[in-house]
Amino acid sequence: MDDFNTQVWAVDALGALAHETRLAVFRTLVKVGPDGMIAGAIAEYCGVPPSTMSHHLATLERAGLVQSERESRLIHYRADFPGMRRLLTFLMQDCCQGIPEMCSDLMAGLACEPLT
Repeated sequence: MDDFNTQVWAVDALGALAHETRLAVFRTLVKVGPDGMIAGAIAEYCGVPPSTMSHHLATLERAGLVQSERESRLIHYRADFPGMRRLLTFLMQDCCQGIPEMCSDLMAGLACEPLT
């Protein structure tokens, strides 16, 4: 993907995350990991009506940040970890003016904690 297309994709992905509910949904799905959650459970956890939640999930899926899989009558959603990595890589690729030591403590601020 060329730089322009990558930037257009990144703008779409960031736009999808630039909403309080969608950001909360995405962070929830990242926290629960590859098992994901069914749409109703996500709506309940986030305190959002199911009809509204389906709109938010569709927006995140179109942006390449969430994947869905139908299981009988339920739709199971999970974070699209390759999409998340692609966005983070895009944001960080020009970091630190070519001096990686400037960003060496970046990962120290991350804590992988289970969903409660």
